[in-house]
Amino acid sequence: MRTIQKMYEHLNWANQRILVTLQCIEEENQEVNRLFSHILLAEKVWLTRIQGLDSSRLPIWSDVNLEVCADLVRQNEGSFSAFLTNLAETDLDKSISYTNSKGKEFNSSIRDILTHVALHGHYHRGQINSRLRVDSIEPVNIDFISFVR
Repeated sequence: MRTIQKMYEHLNWANQRILVTLQCIEEENQEVNRLFSHILLAEKVWLTRIQGLDSSRLPIWSDVNLEVCADLVRQNEGSFSAFLTNLAETDLDKSISYTNSKGKEFNSSIRDILTHVALHGHYHRGQINSRLRVDSIEPVNIDFISFVR
């Protein structure tokens, strides 16, 4: 449980660092903003699913501005923090039934979903950093080891 909590502390730290960097860029990059909003929207979708709620009407990809992203960063951080605080280690292997964005039904453990969400976001934050470098902007250090130092 401690490892998962630490992964989510890192996820929130990394999202905050990306957000601050994107807010400081003079010329918005739609592709970068779209990737960042995708991370945040997907976090919201998965949180909705593990809470046993219907996520079918929630977008996974959407063109939203950085103000909306900032709101999502705050909302997701609070929601995941509350969820993890109330989650017992014995609940990690509980199976959750959900329908994906294509209408297909699945069952996954809370542990696997939480791991997926953390890894999914890190993958896309890496894509964001690659695109920032192409635009001659210093990539954001979001390495886990930097976080724990």
